[in-house]
Amino acid sequence: MTTLAPTPGQTVGPFFGFALPYDAGSELVPPTRPDAVRLHGRVLDGHGDPVPDALLELWQPGPDGRVVQRQGSFARDSYTFTGWGRAATDRTGRYRFSTLRPGGTPPYFAITVLARGLLDRLFTRAYLPGTLDDRLPDVPAERRHTIVAEADDRGFVFDIRLQGEDETVFFSYTQD
Repeated sequence: MTTLAPTPGQTVGPFFGFALPYDAGSELVPPTRPDAVRLHGRVLDGHGDPVPDALLELWQPGPDGRVVQRQGSFARDSYTFTGWGRAATDRTGRYRFSTLRPGGTPPYFAITVLARGLLDRLFTRAYLPGTLDDRLPDVPAERRHTIVAEADDRGFVFDIRLQGEDETVFFSYTQD
């Protein structure tokens, strides 16, 4: 019997730290900017243990609620807000973004998670506290808390649980 080498679609990381981070990727705006907020949290596995090698991508509307359509996400210039960023988790599963408070109804951060053991990315959203109400009828009421960020003194905390009790609600994404 011949053993074939796995193709890239069959392998799993951790390879994110090698090819995907870039300078200031998690800083959609500089953290020193007066209107900057922090979105941070942990990525946890099904046992509640940290995932030290996950990669998160963030998309969000600007403070005015409109989707930003500007060039320059990979070349941060310290003032242009592009609405997109990328952050890796550290050894303790923590991630951090420096960004602006999103506008819109309801205001949210769209998040993609890539991690070892996942052959495809996961899509979720972090809604701002007190803004979700019953706007997502397909998400059971008892699970909505998993997609609502908590306010803290510098912004918002959003922990992502990949499996198990209080697993974060993940959404399907299809392109038309």
